[in-house]
Amino acid sequence: MSLGSGIIPGDALFSDFRRQCLSTENWMNNYSKNGMEVWVEVPPLTNPPQMNKNSYSKVHKIRCQLAINDVSAATMYDVLHDNSYRKTWDPAMLESFEIARLSANADVGYYSWLCPKPLKNRDVVTVRSWRASEDEKIIVNYSVKHPKFPPRKDLVRAVSLLTGYLVKPTGPNSCTFIYLSQADPKGSLPKWAVNKATQVLAPRVMKSLHKAGQNYAAWKAQHSPDHKPWLYPLQSNLPMMDPSELSIQRADSLENVDETLTRDAVENEDSS
Repeated sequence: MSLGSGIIPGDALFSDFRRQCLSTENWMNNYSKNGMEVWVEVPPLTNPPQMNKNSYSKVHKIRCQLAINDVSAATMYDVLHDNSYRKTWDPAMLESFEIARLSANADVGYYSWLCPKPLKNRDVVTVRSWRASEDEKIIVNYSVKHPKFPPRKDLVRAVSLLTGYLVKPTGPNSCTFIYLSQADPKGSLPKWAVNKATQVLAPRVMKSLHKAGQNYAAWKAQHSPDHKPWLYPLQSNLPMMDPSELSIQRADSLENVDETLTRDAVENEDSS
């Protein structure tokens, strides 16, 4: 990922993210059911990543696509932005909050989430940026170092290389919803954990997001219905922060945690 000279992305990154969301090359379908598709990236045949029998490549790339026929693109976009609402639908979230604004369409935030036992839970600090038009809505994020939010001892600090959403309307009350993540979860994830992420956890989160979209209008009507700072930046009460105080988080600067030493019983239980 190249951000150029600044910490906030420009046209090139949004274009690259869109291209990856719509690409058909080097992807393997791992799940297809009820209008939902989950793909994982297939490594090139040349120079394959080094891995042992228990672990996959350190960088995991996954793409999920869901055909939604009863929620508009605008509503799904609001759901993705509304951090207060996320607490009601995200089954994996431990903690999530916005730290500061960087511009009218960018902020920096913190998110931590549950991982399948016996793996350690993860967290990230990311810059998030967004763009919306009538034809498409895009949100992207990537990991940064924040001086006040260093890695915690009780969590593994993961790295988002490029993660986000592409939402394209297919009608007044329907849309195509795509999630793409290229991340280094750190640690040495065992094979069963990677399989569970693509075949169980990702579909579960997408289903939760769809349901969240169905319920959002009723919830928002009771919770500051006119407050949408992602659409109206002047509504934001976040403090402003100079982007130069942040730097890109490189995966190799973080400690690796070995999680491959898990009992066979765990793998058998989670893959059943």
